[in-house]
Amino acid sequence: MTERTFMAGFGGQGIISLGMLWVYCAMKEGLEVTFFPFYGAEKRGGIARASVVVSSAEIASPLVTSPDSSIVMNEDSLPICEGVARTGSVMLINSSLVKSRPSRKDLCVVEVPCVELAEEIGDAKIANMVMMGALSAATGAVMLDHLESVLKSFFPETKHKFIPLNVRAIEAGQMAVAQKVSA
Repeated sequence: MTERTFMAGFGGQGIISLGMLWVYCAMKEGLEVTFFPFYGAEKRGGIARASVVVSSAEIASPLVTSPDSSIVMNEDSLPICEGVARTGSVMLINSSLVKSRPSRKDLCVVEVPCVELAEEIGDAKIANMVMMGALSAATGAVMLDHLESVLKSFFPETKHKFIPLNVRAIEAGQMAVAQKVSA
């Protein structure tokens, strides 16, 4: 199994954190991983992208030029992700902020209202965690079996009080995709 994921959004949406947590969870599950972030010099509002590969075999390159899955967190990222997506790949779209749809019909598009779900849980800032759950459910590449231990090692102790909120967000993303698949 190899899953190549391209993630894109704007700075401040947690794209880099999402990619890092995804690979940490994959490592805990015994998978090989690569993580290649790209972001502008701006802290918020600039472009943020990450190429992530998780695999049961050795990984030859960290670059994701033809992803199996992609994450589109904002409107400006849609043409970028659509341009690199391979035929038949899964495209997860944050439908809260992305109102356009891909022009290509050869993609498996899954719309997830990440911001609305995060707000229902208690904080719009965890929309990236909703998307992480959606990615897990849509691809099956990382099961997130060791989620709480990864979150405890990722966040400083002063932020551990937010771990239950993050777990609920991830579960909401998983459920949102599961409901779409069963519908």
